[in-house]
Amino acid sequence: MTNEVSKGAVSQTKSKLWVDVLIFIGFLITMDPHTSGLAIHEWLSLSMIGAMVVHLLLNWDWIAEITRRFLGKLGGQNRINYILNWLLFIDGTLIMISGIMISEIALPLMGIQLPLGFAWRRLHDMSANIALLLLGIHTALHWNWIVNTFNKYLIQPVVRLFSAKQKKDVSL
Repeated sequence: MTNEVSKGAVSQTKSKLWVDVLIFIGFLITMDPHTSGLAIHEWLSLSMIGAMVVHLLLNWDWIAEITRRFLGKLGGQNRINYILNWLLFIDGTLIMISGIMISEIALPLMGIQLPLGFAWRRLHDMSANIALLLLGIHTALHWNWIVNTFNKYLIQPVVRLFSAKQKKDVSL
């Protein structure tokens, strides 16, 4: 049973890593619509809603546990992380709602026309800039997990693969 549990934990950790990498890459691309183009910006942003839902589901046990313990006994880092995550969620919701409200390509393509509003554009720009700050802090708080997980599941397997290949080539 322990082996099954550890395989499940490893699988979930790998899933979290790859979902987070995809969200990070998507975020980088969508942060500069002038470079990627407005169509890519809008469609990729809409698809990131799904990635964020997966991210939340993969971390649901932590969310539920910290929510339950928030007002009681809880370490300072977990409390800060929890508040930061709520700020990211609220800010991300503002980015997505305002982005939908100013959509020039995705929604019109689906036959949905919304009235133009400069307040939505300002809210979208402001919340995107706040997201940069919040994601920087979020990344800093999780830096050890990022480095250790990349090392364990990406760098070490590649090093082992090349080491095994070199040993095989030398023995031929």
